[in-house]
Amino acid sequence: MLSGRDEIIGAGWTFPMRFSAGGGVGLSSRDRKLEESIRLILSTSIGERPMRPEFGCRIHDYVFGVPGPDTATEVAAAVQAALRRWEPRILVMGVDVGPDPDQETLLWIDITYRPVDTNDPRNLVFPFYTIPAEEAATP
Repeated sequence: MLSGRDEIIGAGWTFPMRFSAGGGVGLSSRDRKLEESIRLILSTSIGERPMRPEFGCRIHDYVFGVPGPDTATEVAAAVQAALRRWEPRILVMGVDVGPDPDQETLLWIDITYRPVDTNDPRNLVFPFYTIPAEEAATP
């Protein structure tokens, strides 16, 4: 039986699914479970899941966008909206999106959050790749 923090955050299969050293299904819990959930939300495009078409994040709408301040602002807003809707076990404290200095098509999404049952801030950095217009047009 789960109690306290474990009851709120939960435990379950790892994502992506893996096997444990003993050959069973890999399990995760607590902070790792939250991190996996955040990555799953950000990695899923709206409409990608037939049985849950509203699940996911709209950042994929910006794959062909020009990486700049406007795109960064829109990506940050999409991340905040998705996490607030789909991950009630966390409080999003901030989302910063910035370009990679060495790779113009890469945006780094830096999410600061805390589990709702603690006062222990965490952060997760998620890479988001854009595709330049000239590459997208090439067959």
